[in-house]
Order: sequence, then structure tokens, then C-alpha cells
Amino acid sequence: MPWYEVIALLAAGMGAGTINTIVGSGTLITFPTLVFFGFPPLVANVSNTVGLVAGGLTGIHGYRSELVGQGDTLRRLVPVSFVGALTGAVLLLKLPESAFNAIVPALVAAALLLVLLGPWLQARAATAHPDQGDFGRRLLLATGVFAAGVYGGYFGAAQGVLLVGVMSVLMTTGLQRVNALKNVLGTVVNAVAAVTFMLVAWDRINWVVAALIAAGSLAGGYLGARFGRRLSPVRLRALIVVIGIVAIVKLMA
Repeated sequence: MPWYEVIALLAAGMGAGTINTIVGSGTLITFPTLVFFGFPPLVANVSNTVGLVAGGLTGIHGYRSELVGQGDTLRRLVPVSFVGALTGAVLLLKLPESAFNAIVPALVAAALLLVLLGPWLQARAATAHPDQGDFGRRLLLATGVFAAGVYGGYFGAAQGVLLVGVMSVLMTTGLQRVNALKNVLGTVVNAVAAVTFMLVAWDRINWVVAALIAAGSLAGGYLGARFGRRLSPVRLRALIVVIGIVAIVKLMA
């Protein structure tokens, strides 16, 4: 692997780890980068999923104070994310590679839409204060988290935005605490999908790529947790949208 490709993948991993911790959608940095360098989409997706787990762990550590007192919520939602992620990973491996190649552009476009709707979801969160104890809302919350898990296990781009949107509307928890929950649930999804790929699709993982993204995202998760509130969400979203559009164009070419 050329030196410039190594540097690019490390930088992409760092950017993804940072963005995942703050907003979500880091896959829209790493996945297009891998496709740009000629990796097959399925190999890129699987290797990327394995690599990004490291960034999730440092992001969780950075938001550990916001997780205090949320043990009951995590005990309810982590199993839901686990099952959703397993479902999505199995779908990825069972569907033919040609189906993945055809679906990915639509998934990227949907993820970009979620990113663009991020400010609207945040605004809804500021005014929506539902009763978290209501069974119907808990059921909707579990359904939304499960759907995000399936999506994350299959592809993952913007799953964090989806999680924040669902939890913000259906929970009374403040946004920073919601973001802490998002980091845990998103990391659970990535970890479950990664272990699934290791067990049944070892040959689809490029371990050099996974290691470089892991190294970059490990640092990125730390930076995202430490400096996230100082970064402009508008600039982050603009960067994600530009890279995502490039990925769509390249995948459809």
C-alpha cells in the first residue's frame, strides 16, 4: 500500500471517529475514501465497520460523565441495538454483492438526507418533552433503535443522526446525554456487526485497512469527545454532504 494511501486512511479514520462522536455519519468519510482507492464496496464496508469500533470506545469514554444515571435506559436499549445490528449484518452477508452495489448509492443518499435534517431534529428535541414512562413511547423508541441497528449493521452511515433524532423526540433526556447514549448504542451496533463479519466473512475483511481506520478513529473519538462542542455543526454537515455526493457519483459511474 502506497504511503499516501496509508496517510489518507489514517486521516479518514480520524475524521470519522471525530464526526461519529459529535454528530454521527463518519462512515461517509471513510467509505468513499476506500472506494476512491479502488476497494470493492462490500470489502470497504466490512473493513470500515471493523475499524470504526475503536473510535466508538474512545467516544464513550469521553462522554462517560453524561452516562451517569442512565443505566436503566442502556439496559433496555442495548439488547435492542444488538438484535438490530445482528439482523443488518446477516442481511449484508446474505444478499448478493450486486444487490449491495445497487443499494449503497440509495443508502448514502438517505444518510445525507438524515444529516441535512439534523438541525430540524435538534429543534424538535428542544420542544418535545414526552413522558418517557409511557408504554407506547417506549415501544416506539425501541422500534426506532432497532431500525437504526438494522441500518447500522448493514451500512451504518448516519446511524448516529437517526439515533439522536429518535431518542431526542421520544425521551426527556437532554441532548448531550442523548449523544452519550448514541455513542454507546452506535458502538454496540458496530461491534456486533464487526464480530459477525469476523466469524462468517473473514475473507471479506482487509485487515490493513481495518487497522489503519482503527488507529485513526481511536484518536478521532478522543478528539471528538474533547473538542466536539467547539466545532461548527454546519461545517461538519457540509463536509459530509460533499463527500457523500462524491461517493454517490463514483458508485453510480
